[in-house]
Amino acid sequence: MTSPNILIVMADQLAPHFTGTYGHPLVKTPNIDALAERGARFDAAYCHSPLCAPARFSLMSGQAISKIGAWDNASEFAASVPTLAHHLRLSGYRTSLSGKMHFVGPDQLHGFHERLTTDIYPADFAWTPNWDRADDRIAKWYHNMEVLHEAGQAVTTYQIDYDEEVGFAARRRLLDMARDTDERPFFMIASFIHPHDPYVARPEWWSLYSPNDIDMPLDMDEADRDPHTVRIRHGIEADTVGYTEEQTRRARHGYYANTSYFDHWVGQLVTTLEETAQLDNTVVMVISDHGDMLGDRGAWFKMSFHERSARVPLVMAGPGVHQGSVPNACTHLDILPTLLDIANEGGPWPEVGVELDGRSLWESASGGLDDTDEAFGEYCAEMTSHPMFMIRQGSMKYIYCDTDPPLLFDLDTDPMERTNLAADPAYADTATAFAAQVRQRWDSDHIREQVLQSQRARRTLYEAMNDGSITSWDHAPEHDVANVYVRNHMDWAEAGGRSRFPAFER
Repeated sequence: MTSPNILIVMADQLAPHFTGTYGHPLVKTPNIDALAERGARFDAAYCHSPLCAPARFSLMSGQAISKIGAWDNASEFAASVPTLAHHLRLSGYRTSLSGKMHFVGPDQLHGFHERLTTDIYPADFAWTPNWDRADDRIAKWYHNMEVLHEAGQAVTTYQIDYDEEVGFAARRRLLDMARDTDERPFFMIASFIHPHDPYVARPEWWSLYSPNDIDMPLDMDEADRDPHTVRIRHGIEADTVGYTEEQTRRARHGYYANTSYFDHWVGQLVTTLEETAQLDNTVVMVISDHGDMLGDRGAWFKMSFHERSARVPLVMAGPGVHQGSVPNACTHLDILPTLLDIANEGGPWPEVGVELDGRSLWESASGGLDDTDEAFGEYCAEMTSHPMFMIRQGSMKYIYCDTDPPLLFDLDTDPMERTNLAADPAYADTATAFAAQVRQRWDSDHIREQVLQSQRARRTLYEAMNDGSITSWDHAPEHDVANVYVRNHMDWAEAGGRSRFPAFER
């Protein structure tokens, strides 16, 4: 039996809390809902690191960011790190990437046979943070409250331009694979930029929602905010430039609209699978790299281990996937082992060459029970000067950084994380046990020194690379115009027949 095709449709900065699939009463996500209704919805999935590039590198590699040096949005993703694309090639798949993966460095494929689009963000070291001057606010390339001031409608933006290209290229490639003679299963990632800020949506998606219906975030007093949230607020200028209630409403309106826009592309790709008779033999996953605070705790964007920043949607449907919800905690690190189980139909994997940090979710996706209910995370980028760590076990979540008081939450009774139990005598044993796990799992001082050394080296390299002409690492997709549509060396009738699906039966 041929292994199933695999399609991952990826959003950027989509928190599950803001989808109809996960119970939001307003946000319309009918296509993701439909996948969940016939498949598995994971209710406690987390990114391993709540920032774009580290999140994606850990998903691609199945390894913690501290093992592969994926500290921030300007960390090189080393070509020597095996990825899920390499492993699926070894399992007999043809592999394709359309859209954003935020690869930094000269290797812009990382195991994919082909990459259909360029990336939306730079591939060099421009966005390197500086822990040597951690209190200095990032100005040139970082989020600020201007994105809230700009939230609203537009006919197009660079993000809309990009996602239209990503969606077209992915759909076109699915059609090409249906009408070629290659019988290998395919693995594709179609990775979109929405609903990532600046919260600007096309009118047809904006008009799905009435401004009066937009729910507002729950803020909290400054004295009750944890130190990292205070740092984030300062870094994004929420505490100085600030924002109004109307700007908050418009930003959330735009985010909801762009979530529906992303859902539309999920539907387009699933429809293409259905039209080409590939849906019944394709496992479809919907996921994001991280979430968005959207004003909760007075914070925006990501960069923290609070729920709306670190939780991600994970919905899976297709052959072998049972319908239902999965309560167990899991992370991006678990995606690679899961794909290996799918690709090899539960049999032996190809040699992976490294120790993976995750577990396969295929047992729970296919209707079995998962004995593990744990997730762990690492954050080593901007808005901090020391590594941050997260452990979730069962309903309890523990967040630790050397510079900050620890945070402990019971998510069953306190899903908004308003009551820190770390100093509560009733939870002393739990807090002590988590602190011991942090010390056992991580050497914070050593990791910090690695981060500092990496940042210093990359800042030096970036300055040098910008002296004189620049050799770009940004991916330039190949497009062989001499062999598309109809050309003089082709038989017109054969070209027409080759491109038609279904094939014409004489």
